[in-house]
Amino acid sequence: MKTEDFEYVCTYVREQAAIVLEPGKEYLVESRLDALARKKKFESVDALVAHLKRHPNSEMHRSVVDAMTTNETSFFRDLHPFEALRKVILPELLEKRRADKQLNFWCGAASTGQECFSVLMTIAEHCPELLQWNLNFIATDLCREVLSRAQAGRFNQLEVNRGLPAALLVKHFERHGDEWEFSDALRKKVQFREMNLLDHWPLFPGTDVVFLRNVLIYFDVPTKKAILSKTRRLLRPGGYLFLGGAETTMNLCEQFDRVVIEKATCYRAVD
Repeated sequence: MKTEDFEYVCTYVREQAAIVLEPGKEYLVESRLDALARKKKFESVDALVAHLKRHPNSEMHRSVVDAMTTNETSFFRDLHPFEALRKVILPELLEKRRADKQLNFWCGAASTGQECFSVLMTIAEHCPELLQWNLNFIATDLCREVLSRAQAGRFNQLEVNRGLPAALLVKHFERHGDEWEFSDALRKKVQFREMNLLDHWPLFPGTDVVFLRNVLIYFDVPTKKAILSKTRRLLRPGGYLFLGGAETTMNLCEQFDRVVIEKATCYRAVD
């Protein structure tokens, strides 16, 4: 890949999504653009980048940003956050919010839906009373294509084999040929929205639990600070934030207390 083409793509992706692609990532960029070029019927990556330069701010630019976004996910990924939710956080919120019967969740990197559906299955299995409450669940992602898949709630056999217990597959999914469709009743509780974390954030209800896992690792320090500050403002006091295993609020936002629940680490919003 030509140096000037690599720099062009890196600059655009950083401006639009704050994803930092440093020198040494040429192979990653080229491999993802190669897949995109094939999909969009370009002869080569060079031809794709040439098209981008000739047509600034085209829909193809959006496809490039989507291609550079990592959408790795699985059901009950890393497991421990869901155990913390089941054992401590949901029972705590059940008592704390019993008077108004209102709970608000936000999954800030929804990808193809496995994470938010895992949260809903945890609620259904261990705190089913909450399903009768006013349960407001917002799931957002930058990538339009993965959001569309999440809204459909359909997964292939390989996807349901990754992290999903067989008992939950049978209980909460219906088979359609080679695919499995997630429970319509639970899926309808999720509002899927396209959202760029760099843009103006839409109005959220005061939120109790935020999953923003494996997102901050792609950003520089000022962007991490800005996102954490915004996240704290939308969380209710005492609300919980889950980050990825390599992420932290320490030295980035002082309005969180680090909380360890068995093998899970999360962050509680403080005044």
